[in-house]
Amino acid sequence: MTTEAPLELVRGAYEPKAPLARATTAGFQAGAVGAFISAVQNALASHSAGAAGFLTRTGGTIGTFAAMGAAFAFTEAVVANQRETDDALNGLAGGCAAGFLAGIRTRSLPIAVGSCAMVGGAMATFDYAGQIIGDTEDKEEKRKKFFKTPPIFHKPTLDSSPAPSSIE
Repeated sequence: MTTEAPLELVRGAYEPKAPLARATTAGFQAGAVGAFISAVQNALASHSAGAAGFLTRTGGTIGTFAAMGAAFAFTEAVVANQRETDDALNGLAGGCAAGFLAGIRTRSLPIAVGSCAMVGGAMATFDYAGQIIGDTEDKEEKRKKFFKTPPIFHKPTLDSSPAPSSIE
């Protein structure tokens, strides 16, 4: 007698996420995007700081983007680990944390709360839509559909009779 878990439990089993690893990765990636935005801001502005303005004048953009990315990833992973589910509410919480940071930069609590609602709602909608439209196929099925099957060539054997010729 074997004690196997039902297939639904195995397939839907929750895998915990590492919040610090995700926050670090997302923080660096968002910081790189912030560096690009800062460079564009510096290039379009007229000032006498030169290339150093990338860090001195608009460098706060880099830190803001990095903090928002890290806050989003950390909050999403922690909420997912606490609830042991992957759904749109995790994205809502992460988006709210990131939006709140963006609003705090303006030093206005109403803007921070509004940004929390807007970014959180956008992320929840994005996650929910992805779960509705999401893939039901596994990777092997996708691979089989994408790649053509190679043609099969049959080699004639010595003991087989030759193909009839139409020329007589």
